[in-house]
Amino acid sequence: QVQLVESGGGLVQAGGSLRLSCAASGSIFSINDMGWYRQTPGNERELVAGITSDGNTRYGDSVKGRFTISRDNAKNTVYLQMNSLKPEDTAVYYCNVAAVTGIPGYRYANNYWGQGTQVTVSS
Repeated sequence: QVQLVESGGGLVQAGGSLRLSCAASGSIFSINDMGWYRQTPGNERELVAGITSDGNTRYGDSVKGRFTISRDNAKNTVYLQMNSLKPEDTAVYYCNVAAVTGIPGYRYANNYWGQGTQVTVSS
């Protein structure tokens, strides 16, 4: 199993910055894609940013140029640096990790979700 612990959410004024972190632990053999999603009440979860194991990134259109995703493979951790925050960025942010677990001959690939962290941007 894989456990994800998120941190860094909170309340910030418009134009401010926050940095989210998500650390993965457990019986991890390898981690492939890592990413951040967000969700507001009544809406579907949407991709904010993703990063592959070799560092290729992709971003949702609404955050391009403002948010930066990065990862530390040695720490099994993914980060989301959020700058120039807007009230419409207010949401619960979820970490997502595609990980391979198990023992030799019995490897399993699954997607894992963090518990979510609230980001609130005031105008």
